Amino acid sequence: MTHYEKNFDEVLSRIEAVRLETNEHQIIKIVAVSKYVGAEAIRDFYEVGQRAFGENRVQDMKAKAEALEDLPLEWHFIGRLQTNKINALLDISPALIQSCEDYKMAVEIDKRAAAKGKKQPILLQINSAREESKAGIAPEKAVEEYLKIYEELDNVTLKGVMTIGAHTDDEVKIRESFETTFKIYDKLRDKGAKYCSMGMSNDFELAVRCGSNMLRLGSILFK
Repeated sequence: MTHYEKNFDEVLSRIEAVRLETNEHQIIKIVAVSKYVGAEAIRDFYEVGQRAFGENRVQDMKAKAEALEDLPLEWHFIGRLQTNKINALLDISPALIQSCEDYKMAVEIDKRAAAKGKKQPILLQINSAREESKAGIAPEKAVEEYLKIYEELDNVTLKGVMTIGAHTDDEVKIRESFETTFKIYDKLRDKGAKYCSMGMSNDFELAVRCGSNMLRLGSILFK
């Protein structure tokens, strides 16, 4: 068993234990956050069965996608997106842009996707912890913002919501940020919301307990 296989198996076992405790019917997708590793580490993880990889810089995703174009990988953009990088990102055809922070950004993606004849899947990022350092729409505006994108824009396809848990050691606050996001997701399931993306290396078990079905895991896999 390789080093990465061992990491992967340990993480899967931990997810499975929580899933069976909370909801055995929950299907959970793992996005391996590969922003700190090179193409070869991604290739190694592909060999143990991982297909979805997340990057937070467009130029890094482009370089890795080109280096690994022989593999059927699924790329997720998870970083703060700048308007001037949207065209370059769309040229990579990511499976999902997880960090669309509001209607205004969705309009910019929609406009450029239309010009390229594409329909781009996105998640609406919610700043559920209300932290100034984080991007995303305020929770009380999220449903309205989501529905506006869903109803008005033809070249982006909303697939759900994403959040980053509260940046604190206080589990109560982290749980609150996840529960807030899940409630919003739950209201939007009949409007295309398939994914509730929340949970990273340090809080993924709590995220699964709160209803997450998409985890963004980096250091715990690539350590």
